Amino acid sequence: MTVIVLTNCPAGLRGFLTRWLLEISAGVFVGNPSARIRDVLWNEVQQYAGQGRALLAHTTNNEQGFTFRTHDHAWQPIDHEGITLIHRPAATPPRETSSPSAEPSGWSRAAKRRRFGRGK
Repeated sequence: MTVIVLTNCPAGLRGFLTRWLLEISAGVFVGNPSARIRDVLWNEVQQYAGQGRALLAHTTNNEQGFTFRTHDHAWQPIDHEGITLIHRPAATPPRETSSPSAEPSGWSRAAKRRRFGRGK
C-alpha cells in the first residue's frame, strides 16, 4: 500500500499521480504500485512539487511495517534504534506575559483612563 499526501502542489502534479493512484481526498493519493513505480512517482513529486510539501508512506518489511519520506516538511523522519520517528522543530518560545498592572502598549490615553479608572 502506498499513500502520497500533497499540500500546496500544482494541479498538474495531482493529475500525473491520478494515472497510477486513486485520489481519495484532495491531495491524498492511495494505491499499490510496484516499488520501482513508487520510486519513479516519488522522484516526479519531488521534482514538480514547487513550493508545496509532500509525504510518501508505504508498507515495507521492518518493525513498524511501513516507512515514510517527506519533501519540504518542517517535521523530519529520523531513525531511532531501528524505529522511524518524526522530529518536530522546537516550538517558538512562549511570549512573556505582562503583569496585570502593566498597561498594554498601543492603547490611547482615554482608553487607558477608562480601563484603569485613572484621571477622572
